[in-house]
Amino acid sequence: MLIHLICLGKLKDISLEAIENDYLKRLTSLKLKIIELKAQAQNPEKEGMDVWDKIQNLNLKSPYIVLLDEKGSQMPSVDFSKWIFDKMSQAKQLVFVLGGAEGHAEFIRNKAQEKLSLSKLTFPHKLARIIMVEQIYRAMTIEQGHPYHN
Repeated sequence: MLIHLICLGKLKDISLEAIENDYLKRLTSLKLKIIELKAQAQNPEKEGMDVWDKIQNLNLKSPYIVLLDEKGSQMPSVDFSKWIFDKMSQAKQLVFVLGGAEGHAEFIRNKAQEKLSLSKLTFPHKLARIIMVEQIYRAMTIEQGHPYHN
């Protein structure tokens, strides 16, 4: 099963890249494809169009677009795991979008099926990305009954 994570901006810190790569290597029953797009803080509408173009170019049959957004719904990790596997059992192809510094453009907000918040706290973009990768790994371990979550 493949999940896409579209990120505006690049992860430029080798320490964070190492952490991300460690989680990516651990993913076995889930695959996570990270797609980096150029951040354009001065033009969030262009960012939104770039995200939409990228989603269209993925040629997914039924993409389920989820924006990572501070105003989105929140859920505990166990519920998030159930949510991911429920969506995928419905043949939904999950596409998470981590926006740029200015947040998500209205255009892409209107295209998304759901908005999800990682926390009531605000995180720098690069840490939010690592948190999201870790939560996807955690979701997999919860589904498998692996002790990582405990």
